[in-house]
Amino acid sequence: MTYQSSLFEYEEDLSALSDAQREVYEAVVQDGYGMREYARKTGRSAGTVGNLLRRARRRLDGGEAA
Repeated sequence: MTYQSSLFEYEEDLSALSDAQREVYEAVVQDGYGMREYARKTGRSAGTVGNLLRRARRRLDGGEAA
């Protein structure tokens, strides 16, 4: 039996993110929520959601320490 890896099976390591950053990143990037939509859903401001998402992306790209 042979096994083949697929890019669709790849799960990004989000362990470097804070809980809030992970929550926003998963909702917006992985689940497809819009930032404003997710902000309304969670009671956060759109600016807060945007900041969390930006910080998460920076951290995942290696540009921001934990």
